[in-house]
Amino acid sequence: MNNEKLFSILKHYADEIEGNEGYWNFQINEIAFMCLTDKLHNRMRIIAPISEANDLTDTQLKKCMEANFHTTLDIRYAISDDILWAAFIHPLKELTEHQIIDALSQVYSGVRTFGSTYSSGSLSFLTEEERKFRFN
Repeated sequence: MNNEKLFSILKHYADEIEGNEGYWNFQINEIAFMCLTDKLHNRMRIIAPISEANDLTDTQLKKCMEANFHTTLDIRYAISDDILWAAFIHPLKELTEHQIIDALSQVYSGVRTFGSTYSSGSLSFLTEEERKFRFN
């Protein structure tokens, strides 16, 4: 993958997109996204803001941490610059088109499900409590 291919894919799925090579802002179904790349260090991230960190309750923060282990597949809830983000981070060159499309879907889902299921999609790993309930 490179910036040109990545931009082409993002442009196809975004409702609107703006920016320069390696830094794009775009929207998908009213969710604001950013995509940032660093060719020198072979990194790429697709992120979407969720909330100001100061507005989060302790319960929400705990749920985010649990979700990072159980219900967010390739994304993570993360705080930077006092904002809670849904973030997909990956080496740039090794990315495939399928992974980018999947990343967009997972970040989108991570934003939409914050406060409810805290999920990046349909697959999740069972918590200890769920395992006890299902297997006992």
